[in-house]
Amino acid sequence: MHISSLPSACGIGTLGRAAYEFVDFLKRAGQTYWQVLPISPTGFGDSPYQSYSTFAGNPYFIDFDMLSEDGNLEPSVYKDIKWGDNPEFVDYGTIFENRFKVLKAAYLADREELKDEIYKFRTDKSYWIENYAMFMAVKYENDLKPYWDWDEDIKLRKPQAMTDAYSRLNDEIEFWVYVQYRFFEQWTRLKEYANKQGIKIIGDIPIYVAEDSADAWAHNEVLQLNSKHKPIKVAGCPPDYFSPKGQLWGNPLYDWDYLKKTGYEWWIERIKGVSDLFDVVRIDHFRAFSEYYAIPFGDEDATKGKWEKGPGRDFFDALGDDLSIIAEDLGMIDDKVRKLLKYTKFPGMKVLQFAFDPESDSEYLPHKYNKNCVAYIGTHDNDTLIGWLDNADKAEAEYAKEYMRLNDREGVHIGAIKTLMASPADVAIITMQDILGLDTKARMNVPSEASGNWQWRLTLNWVFFDDTAEWIKKITKTYGRCE
Repeated sequence: MHISSLPSACGIGTLGRAAYEFVDFLKRAGQTYWQVLPISPTGFGDSPYQSYSTFAGNPYFIDFDMLSEDGNLEPSVYKDIKWGDNPEFVDYGTIFENRFKVLKAAYLADREELKDEIYKFRTDKSYWIENYAMFMAVKYENDLKPYWDWDEDIKLRKPQAMTDAYSRLNDEIEFWVYVQYRFFEQWTRLKEYANKQGIKIIGDIPIYVAEDSADAWAHNEVLQLNSKHKPIKVAGCPPDYFSPKGQLWGNPLYDWDYLKKTGYEWWIERIKGVSDLFDVVRIDHFRAFSEYYAIPFGDEDATKGKWEKGPGRDFFDALGDDLSIIAEDLGMIDDKVRKLLKYTKFPGMKVLQFAFDPESDSEYLPHKYNKNCVAYIGTHDNDTLIGWLDNADKAEAEYAKEYMRLNDREGVHIGAIKTLMASPADVAIITMQDILGLDTKARMNVPSEASGNWQWRLTLNWVFFDDTAEWIKKITKTYGRCE
């Protein structure tokens, strides 16, 4: 369950009280892990996979009540704001319009009192925080236009333009530093609490950065960009049965030759950053480290893309051994990817919903799992189990019900949870939507749709009932996954 899905009175889940209550729920339920989506700022389509910075935290998740308790923010500043019409869904337009006004009020109230703490934070995060804060300040000065539409000198980060921007936008830059200080403060506190309760947090790192991001603006040398900062080729997936024209993601691709010459410094800093935030990290689209799909920039679909060689073993040798990583090895996987995964010894992923084609002997059938994997009923990109069964091919749904011995008396979602828990996989992860037995309306993301995603939330009256924790713990204990 993502942070955004937690209940709160301010329109979106935060790092406040409900997050701590969720940790307590997980402990009562005998669980060990809480997996979240990327916690970086959202960009295009409100997607956590299209972020303005791979290093920064999402300002939407800063809890106002905690700001009020820990600082000088007056509750009257945010208590009377209407944060949306439907408590089961995030209204991102309303959040965007109002949240930064509240954060600006908190900054003005706190900045003098916290200047020493903020200075230390700024120094500790110097690798990325200056670039991010400058990027956001200039972006707002330019009415949120993408950075390639800024004036040429600041787009190209010419020294005089950067000096002038620091002077002109100093207060705005300090605001964005303050926002990150508050995010990291609240995140660190929550993670420490979770760890003390025996809960480890699994984070998520998108393999690519967004085209319009502080990362692309400040570190264009690590990407395949031309002299005007536009991509030469972009990321995506080739055509297949589900997508006849493939998937055009549009992210700029890495210049792996340059990165290798630097000892993969930028990536090492990136992994170091997320390793400080999480106990375990899921790396999205692992296969691109073996081969990545490159589509000419400007193409309208992915049909003319080609596979190009990724960094392979050399990259993971440079990262070192002291990493706790889950490899997202879904999609078009070949022997080269399998060999690379075996070399790294990272656990891959298994998705139960992929298992039940009656015409094939799928590797996703739970009795075929190896121990070194993480098993899911579905991920954020899948429908809920109930929604999937409702919409699946009839033969596929019947096969799934027979294999998992699902019945309406128990609840088909509970039967599927038992199937996953009984598998040999070292770790089993279940979405909160499937624990609650929710239908398609609670789906988190439809990959082919650019809008209407990432919105589902728990309502305040659903919060973490003891009887739910009790039956989850009973199943977990039955299959030897907790004491």
